[in-house]
Amino acid sequence: MKKLLLSLLILGGTLSMNAQDDDSEEQKEGWTTEGNIQLLFNQSAFNAEWTGGGTSNISGNLIFNYDFNYLKDDFTWDSKVLVDYGMTKQKGDEFPRKTSDRLEINSVAGKQVEESNWFYSFFTNFRTQVTKGYNYSTDADTGETIRTERTNFLSPAYLQFGPGMLWKKSENFYVNIAPATGRFIIVDSYFTSVDGYQDGDYFGVDQGKSARFELGAAISAYAKFELIKNVKVENILNLYSNYLEDPQNVDIDYTVNVKMKINELLSTNFIFQTIYDDNAVGAFQVREVFGLGFNYNF
Repeated sequence: MKKLLLSLLILGGTLSMNAQDDDSEEQKEGWTTEGNIQLLFNQSAFNAEWTGGGTSNISGNLIFNYDFNYLKDDFTWDSKVLVDYGMTKQKGDEFPRKTSDRLEINSVAGKQVEESNWFYSFFTNFRTQVTKGYNYSTDADTGETIRTERTNFLSPAYLQFGPGMLWKKSENFYVNIAPATGRFIIVDSYFTSVDGYQDGDYFGVDQGKSARFELGAAISAYAKFELIKNVKVENILNLYSNYLEDPQNVDIDYTVNVKMKINELLSTNFIFQTIYDDNAVGAFQVREVFGLGFNYNF
């Protein structure tokens, strides 16, 4: 119940902040596209005489956003491709480590209900990661770092789809409610076939299987607006409840990206993401990224 309340608070905060935005340009008919490539960079260095302690490190985060939208009379179709990949390397570590790894495709089509902001809709969401992910430990005898493969491309992968109702103010502000959403969780059966595997240990998938099907309700919201001059905020929120098992455990995926523009090529960025998925980890996953961004728009 607490997780559901938190989800509603996040959604309510997103909507209330956007309601203050007066910039609501109407979408042009036909196809409109917009893309952005962004590189965030962080670096810390300490020499041997630095008495305060610290470990030299370098990190980078590459973000690719591409939106393609279509409007014709009472039909609307909004799609987004997102790639977010980050690495960090600390002095003395044998392996670089990922700080983020996300490949996601969102698409929602709608037919307008008379002359209103409501649409009959159908949405599709697909997300996975790009490269292998590892668990890290230390060898008790040698002290060396051991890494064990935990995830990979398409393991896991999530595919959601279903009909619903879309409330859309503009291509930068909409909420989709889908009460009959199918979801497939896809994994490599290698991970579910190891000795001692118990049903559900790996992202909820049963022993020896490579997929899990769920039926539930999904809410997705998107809000992008200018907070003050040269400061833009993008919010992406996805909620999901599985009717077939523990419907009270609402999956949450919320990302906010605050971009503070310096000039056409440079910006300072803050990214915050939190995920709750009890099939993956029975706790909130949180990441933050702050750094100098190099931008290219197309």
